[in-house]
Amino acid sequence: MTPEVLFVCVHNAGRSQMAAALLRHYALGRVAVRSAGSEPAGQVNPVAARAMTELGLDITEQVPVRLSTEDVEAAEVVITMGCGDTCPVFPGKRYLDWDLADPAGRDLAAVREIRDDVDRRVRALLAELLDRD
Repeated sequence: MTPEVLFVCVHNAGRSQMAAALLRHYALGRVAVRSAGSEPAGQVNPVAARAMTELGLDITEQVPVRLSTEDVEAAEVVITMGCGDTCPVFPGKRYLDWDLADPAGRDLAAVREIRDDVDRRVRALLAELLDRD
């Protein structure tokens, strides 16, 4: 069965969008990926989008979406990024909290550091998910 990962942050405009794009890129269809926010923004953070473009990944067409109970129910692994207690908790789900700075209001150099941290974490998560088969 294909593992499903849900990335959750407040605005679903930066961290969770970057993580979802990176996992989709590396997983090559071997992992189902979703992202959502507890208070979704109107658009993806343009600085985060620019940082991702540097890696050849375009997230400009992604639309921030509101976190739903269905999103959490569908996921095997739920990764929160600064959304606090707004994420519903279901028994049997694996929850990870990635302590990452919010890219909102930061310059490109700072967002690159966040992106690179997300990238390292996504690669480690993917290796773990694929190694268990």
